[in-house]
Amino acid sequence: MQFFNFLYQFMDSFAFLILSAIGLAIIFGMMGIINLAHGEFIMLGAYITTISAVAGVPLPLAIAIGTMGVAIFGYIVDRLIICRLYGRTMDSVVATWGISMIMGQGILILFGPSLQGVSTPLGSIVIGGASYSVYRIVLFFIAIFLLAFMYWLFMHTKFGLLSRATMQKREIAQSLGVNTNRMYSFTFMLGSAFAGLAGGLYASTMAVSPNFGTGFLMPSFVTVIVGGANPLIGTLLSGGLLGMVNSVLSGIWGTFYGRLGLLLVAIIVIRLIPSGFSGLVEKKMMRGL
Repeated sequence: MQFFNFLYQFMDSFAFLILSAIGLAIIFGMMGIINLAHGEFIMLGAYITTISAVAGVPLPLAIAIGTMGVAIFGYIVDRLIICRLYGRTMDSVVATWGISMIMGQGILILFGPSLQGVSTPLGSIVIGGASYSVYRIVLFFIAIFLLAFMYWLFMHTKFGLLSRATMQKREIAQSLGVNTNRMYSFTFMLGSAFAGLAGGLYASTMAVSPNFGTGFLMPSFVTVIVGGANPLIGTLLSGGLLGMVNSVLSGIWGTFYGRLGLLLVAIIVIRLIPSGFSGLVEKKMMRGL
């Protein structure tokens, strides 16, 4: 019984951390842009998904619409604002903070303080007298699939090759004919799409409001900081460790101590491994060569 509780808590925490952080990790790792509007991008995905579902669209299709809607919005934001901030990390913090405020207040004005929600699908299963949400278990496998998809995209496609070249040596990639600005735009669009997907997936599990993304922002930043600059390696390792810490502490003492544990782990990792897990792994691989 205790084992199933821990396993369920870990799967839930792991899925939440991976799905909330994967878009932020791609944008930061590939572009060096710190997107403080990441929570609002997630919120926008939740709003588009919920509005579509309430209008009668099947939930999976509504989630796809939310994902594409935020991807298009991210591309527009990149072309209007972010493209002027490539290579200016600290300036991107201020700009995206302003974007987050505009988005939050804009949604509040347009839709009010809350939105009619949709019920969580798939029901629940009972094991040993305890009830577990099937949908949250499905989210764990979706998170695993997205990690595998991201690995395939960046390691086995031309887009991934050009993206990694742009990330590692932008000037050299540019001199070899790579349109680095276009790669940055597509990367920001992809990261925005993952943020919209996270919002769509969790829209049926939480109350949808202008503050919807606030609960995602801190865990996603902690996951990215602990993982390091490489979104392929870092997100998986940090999501696994932080998911375990959060599930154990939340199961014993409650959600507050679970979130507190995430911050403490982040502080310890930054102190011991400033480059994060991905930096440590890459350093070990270089020594092996």
